[in-house]
Amino acid sequence: MLRPLVAFTAIGLLTLLLLPFQVVAVRFRLPARRYIPVVYHRAVCAILGVRIRQIGRRIDAHPLLIVANHASWLDVPVIATLAPVVFVAKQEISRWPLFGLLARLQRTVFVDRSRRHKARAVNGEIASRLAEGDPVVLFGEGTSSDGNRVLAFRSALIGAAHDALARIRDADAVRIQPLSIAYTALHGLPLGRRQRPIVAWYGTADLLPHLVGIGRRGAIDAVVTWGTPLVYAPGSDRKAVARALEQEVRRMTVRSLRAHGAPAAARTPPHRSQGPSIPFCGETG
Repeated sequence: MLRPLVAFTAIGLLTLLLLPFQVVAVRFRLPARRYIPVVYHRAVCAILGVRIRQIGRRIDAHPLLIVANHASWLDVPVIATLAPVVFVAKQEISRWPLFGLLARLQRTVFVDRSRRHKARAVNGEIASRLAEGDPVVLFGEGTSSDGNRVLAFRSALIGAAHDALARIRDADAVRIQPLSIAYTALHGLPLGRRQRPIVAWYGTADLLPHLVGIGRRGAIDAVVTWGTPLVYAPGSDRKAVARALEQEVRRMTVRSLRAHGAPAAARTPPHRSQGPSIPFCGETG
């Protein structure tokens, strides 16, 4: 238990150090509000022993919506080490001790999934972040998986791209970039199907024991792959865009897992029709 105690003590001290600066930066809308979280999450990953390999790069275009798969609470610090981003998260997180505060200070957009009639208001808030130049990260599955597969993507919040077009002057399209996260190894040894839930946090798993487990083990390898962005323009089919993103994220995730000797579920869920294909930037339909 010594290792997790040391790790979380270090993270606590880091949080106390940077928290006042982020509060001031957010309160007065200083540019530092975007970059303090990057520094924070890089330090957190270093303390926990999370080693990140990045394939490809995030495009510089704005407005930019990033749509990723979701396997663990670790996804947030892993993604946030790579770029100053804003996340979309479930409403319950805003009420969690400490984690809710940290999420708010990273200007997270919270979604109340029990109130579907508020989806338009949430999309409007996402559109506002996009209009301000913040890349927004949306977990397309709407929940976390066991890390062995990519679940079906939900198309509702892709509607934020449509709202952004109405809010951003001179914007004729929103770029949507697919992002894959795969946890591939622990202490240098490939993670198989049965071991990957050590890192994945999903279903009814309790958060505190999972946090302690990650702190105790460390030395986790994550592969983050940026896909080719597609263009969301007026008249784009939201559901078709979501399907295209889902297929691309699944392809990249399967490739990352197989490249490290770990089997992965590649098959598209049978209840989803494939629908029309969507051309990605730089490709022809």
